[in-house]
Amino acid sequence: MNKNLMDILACPVCKGEFTLEIEVEKDGRVETGSLECNKCDGSFVISGGIPNLLPPEMNV
Repeated sequence: MNKNLMDILACPVCKGEFTLEIEVEKDGRVETGSLECNKCDGSFVISGGIPNLLPPEMNV
């Protein structure tokens, strides 16, 4: 995930802003980590460079 996306991403549950938690970064891109909502405390996984922004009720 390109870190510049942080400027436009919002929590799908409450529309709050995210804090980016990086586990693995490669060539300036986040490969694994999570997006943590500052408003509702939701957590959304970043895996393979792709953030999963599905609301919790839609995750299988």
